[in-house]
Amino acid sequence: MAWDDLHEPRGPEERFRGGQGPSGKPPFDIPQLKLPQFKPSMFLGIVLLLLLVWILPGTFYFVEADEEGVVTTFGKFSRRTSPGLHFKFPSPIEHAATPKIRQVKRAEIGFRATRSGGIQAKPAESLMLTGDQNIVDIKLVVQYRIANSVSYLFNVRRPNKLVRDSAETAIRGIIGSKKIDEALTTGKAGIQVLAKEQIQALLEKYQSGIEVVTVQLQDVDPPKQVEDAFKDVVSAKEDKERLINEAQGYRNAVIPEARGQAAQILREAEAYREEKIKMAEGDAHRFLSQFEEYKKAPSITRKRIYLETMEEILPSIDKYVMGSKSSGVLPLLPLSKNPLPMEPRK
Repeated sequence: MAWDDLHEPRGPEERFRGGQGPSGKPPFDIPQLKLPQFKPSMFLGIVLLLLLVWILPGTFYFVEADEEGVVTTFGKFSRRTSPGLHFKFPSPIEHAATPKIRQVKRAEIGFRATRSGGIQAKPAESLMLTGDQNIVDIKLVVQYRIANSVSYLFNVRRPNKLVRDSAETAIRGIIGSKKIDEALTTGKAGIQVLAKEQIQALLEKYQSGIEVVTVQLQDVDPPKQVEDAFKDVVSAKEDKERLINEAQGYRNAVIPEARGQAAQILREAEAYREEKIKMAEGDAHRFLSQFEEYKKAPSITRKRIYLETMEEILPSIDKYVMGSKSSGVLPLLPLSKNPLPMEPRK
């Protein structure tokens, strides 16, 4: 049978009856849907089921180990809860928030770290004016955590922006009171300490419930437009410091040596003075002693002095003894160590 045969009547009568069979019914059965009879108990069950679906998820909440539960009743703070499973009235009666109070967060000033690991510069935040009217490019990282969860939730709408703005305000004031050399070299540690104190003071003034953990200066550089000139200045200052240190080292080496030589000369002079004084005193004492002996026996003392003097002088010269009477032989007696050879008599 063709598909059209189901829809086209075969004869004039069927066409007149509009495609119905001999009994006036369609040639196929139409299924009948039977709806259950509605009862009031069914309505109550549906309502209870919806209430359970609405109430149960909003009645119990869980607080993690690094979190603290903060419950509000009709929008007003009512209590804090510790980690674990807790019960509360369903919304809109009570709401529970669970901020992570042990998580350390960070705010970046002067740059933003991208997801790909790069760095996006923010010159409007990083360029700052120093006390000696120079410009430096500073990148700063502030790490913080929640100290008071209630103040953090109810007094601050955008905590990260608050920390960033407070840090920028504090660091601009500190850099404005420092010279560029101090900011670029030796003053970084002091700047970090001052920045942490001032940022914390601002956050406490705003009652933010935030505690600053650390403040780290990532980079303190001159602007890129004058970076080469600053490097030349820094290099010249390093050379200056090196030459000064070398000169001081030479000074520290020479001065003690000169002082030592001067002290040595002074000691030698003092020793020479004492030596001469003692010798003079000895000579004077010896002369006085001889003078006393001379007064007792002048001739003997004079002869003894003469002999002692001859004893000191004669060993170093050639000595000859000549007799007082003339004779046929030359009156000469050589007393030197190597006497002259005598000629034989003819």
